[in-house]
This record gives sequence, C-alpha cells and structure tokens, in this order.
Amino acid sequence: MSELLVLLSEPWHLPFMRRAFAVAAIVGLVCGVVGVYVVLRGMAFIGDAVAHSAFPGVALAYAFEGNLLLGGATAGIATAVLIAFVSQNRRLKEDTVIGVFFAFAFGLGIVLVSTRDSWTTDLSSFLFGQVLAVDDADILRVACIGAVLVAVLLALRKELVAVTLDRETARAAGLPVLPLDLTLYVVVTATIVMSLEAVGNILVLALLITPAATARLLTERLWAMTLLASVFGCAGSLAGLYVSYAYDLAAGGSVVVVLTALFTVVWLGAPRHGLVARLRPRRRSRNPGSGSGPGPAPAPAPAPVGGAGTGA
Repeated sequence: MSELLVLLSEPWHLPFMRRAFAVAAIVGLVCGVVGVYVVLRGMAFIGDAVAHSAFPGVALAYAFEGNLLLGGATAGIATAVLIAFVSQNRRLKEDTVIGVFFAFAFGLGIVLVSTRDSWTTDLSSFLFGQVLAVDDADILRVACIGAVLVAVLLALRKELVAVTLDRETARAAGLPVLPLDLTLYVVVTATIVMSLEAVGNILVLALLITPAATARLLTERLWAMTLLASVFGCAGSLAGLYVSYAYDLAAGGSVVVVLTALFTVVWLGAPRHGLVARLRPRRRSRNPGSGSGPGPAPAPAPAPVGGAGTGA
C-alpha cells in the first residue's frame, strides 16, 4: 500500500508533471463533452480529417517561422467550413466530402514538409504530442478555450441533437441546419487543435472518440452520456500519464492505450449493451425448463410499473 501511495504522490512533486496533469485533465474533459456530439452524429471520420487538415497549416507556419497552433487552427477551421458547405449538396454524402478534403489536406501537408531539409522538435511534437513540455501559459490557454467550447455546446445542445437525429425534420422545423453544422465543425476543429499539445495530431482522434464511445455503451440519456464521457476522458488522461511516468513510456500513446483499455472493459461488461450481457439471454433460452424436454412455455411478463391503468 505504501508503494502505491508513493507512486501516486511522487509525480505531483515535479512541476512539469503537475502542469501535464492539469492540461491532460482539461483536454480529457473537453474532448469527452465534444466527442458526445461527434459520436451521436456518426462523424468520427471528420475528427480524423480535421486533425490531418491542420497539418498543412502547421507545416506552412513552420516554413515561415510562425505559430504552429495558430497555423493548424486556421487550416483546420477553413477545411471544416468547406466540408460543411459542400456537404449541403445532397448528391454527395458527408463522409465522401470529408474523404476528399482529408486526402487533399494531408497530401498538401506532405508537399509542404518536403520543401524543408529537416524536421525539428517543434514540428514532431505537433505530430506526436509534448504534454510534458507545457507551461503555465499553455494551461491558461487550454482552460479558456475549453470553457468557451463547452459553453457553446451546452447553449446549443437541443438544436445540435435535433440536427444530429434527423436533419430533414430539423430543417422542416425551421432550425438553421447549415449554421449549426458550421458551429459543430468549428467546435470540433478547435477542440482538436487545443488537444494537439497533449497527444499530438496522430492520436488526437482517440481522445475525442473513445471516451464518448465508452459512455455510449452505458447510457441512452444525453446528459448522462456527456457526464460519463467527460469523466472517462479526464480520468483516462490522468491514468495514462501515471502509466507513462511509471514505465517511462510516451505520454500521448499511454493516454490512448489506457482509454482503449477502458473501452474494451466496458464493451465486454456493460450491463445492457456489453458482450457478456448480449450473450446471457441466449444461454437461458437453451434450457428453459428443468427436464430433458423442451419444458413449459414461459409465463407472460408482468406489466411494467407505471403502465396503463396504474395511475402512475
């Protein structure tokens, strides 16, 4: 027990680990909340596309010695806006449009990078994450951006859910579908760019999708799914940093591995939608009676509490 307490407390004595924990917790929480809408919308592919579309902006900023995150944000938001506009054409499905811009952006990034003779630590940290190198200004920036993004989603949650569930019905009801699409795309883009310093361009999709997918297996309610996803994202990010510290592993990769392990456990053991729960009724149906014959038919299930005629 004493060794466990030492392991849990030791990283907090190091200033760079305290800063890493703070950024990881904020990023995990915000990604969990935003990821709920991404998962419900079935637009996980856009997370990957936007993450990669930020690449040419970063490469261009690097070539001109500008701010890498600002360059990535500009390119990502521009790509997200283009996807939202082109996706309004009903002849093309959303994933098709995303695929077109995804391939173009990544190809453009490769071309821009090929014009440079060498890679530097700044550009590689954008790809693979550098959470252990953040400073106090990074924490403040991530916290402010994250607070704004969560506030926007909470303010528009009903409209975004309506568009997510049925776009045509939402349009017929008078909801501004295109502005809502643009808002969601920009929020996703800002979340991805904000998270790049924690896990990098390559692994950011896991932080955005995996906590929300894990929560989706446990509940049908939006508020519960949002709460669980934020908790999973925050706790998984912190646990990943502990694993990274204890075994001297890459921080971003450790966070993703921990989140995926949590998803696997829930996928297996979720009370209603887990693999074990889905296999259990089949086993009962094979032996409904105690004898060797087929046994009597099961009695009808009682009416649910609060049904018709109960006065509830």
